[in-house]
Amino acid sequence: MTLEIITADALAPLRHGFFTRRGGASSGVFEGLNCGTGSSDQSDVVAINRARVAEAMGIAPDHLVAVHQVHSPDVITVTEPSADKPKADALVTATPGIALSILTADCQPVLFADPDNEVIGAAHAGWKGARDGVLEATIDAMIDLGAERENITAVIGPSISQKAYEVGPEFVEAFQAQDPENSRFFIPGFNDRMMFDLPSYGLTKLRAAGVQAMWTGHCTYSDPDRFFSYRRTTHAKEADYGRLISAIRL
Repeated sequence: MTLEIITADALAPLRHGFFTRRGGASSGVFEGLNCGTGSSDQSDVVAINRARVAEAMGIAPDHLVAVHQVHSPDVITVTEPSADKPKADALVTATPGIALSILTADCQPVLFADPDNEVIGAAHAGWKGARDGVLEATIDAMIDLGAERENITAVIGPSISQKAYEVGPEFVEAFQAQDPENSRFFIPGFNDRMMFDLPSYGLTKLRAAGVQAMWTGHCTYSDPDRFFSYRRTTHAKEADYGRLISAIRL
């Protein structure tokens, strides 16, 4: 099966993609394009999947750069290909021929581009990273490389949507404590539960930071044929889950 790659006109003409799970070599609960080296999938099969992504991006596998994601606001500036995976949740570069990659399975994958100044970025933005500033930090790191804020476009890829993201009162209280305006990202669920709109939260923060922003509109939880989902796996009591990859290059 060929790879399925979701793209956004807003990031053109740069080569990029939010890859679905279709077209990979993994099997079982990881069936498809599992690119998570931290999963319990066979490492050689994950390597095959990542090589397919690299080929689709027009680069060698060792030019598909990644980080060890820890739900932080930390950003790494990449100047050359490296197999090292420092702990961080975003990457930026102004170096052609390097693809920045992020893994997700409900969290927001966010790809950034300032094609005029040839600077790109990629961020893993779950609720914690987004709340703690990973999106703004990625923009600032791009500006440090020569990007201009008004020229930056950010696209949020497949993420868990509000209809599938149930949270408890303590979660809501923490967001309200940071900013009372955050109440607008929650609607009532069952009993004391609330439903959180992660993509709208991400879009609001990106636009407040002064960049153009959009979401592709895909919900990871609601489409098991195309997307891996940590929360869906948890509800199904499965042992592990695959990771989707998103990438961008100059």
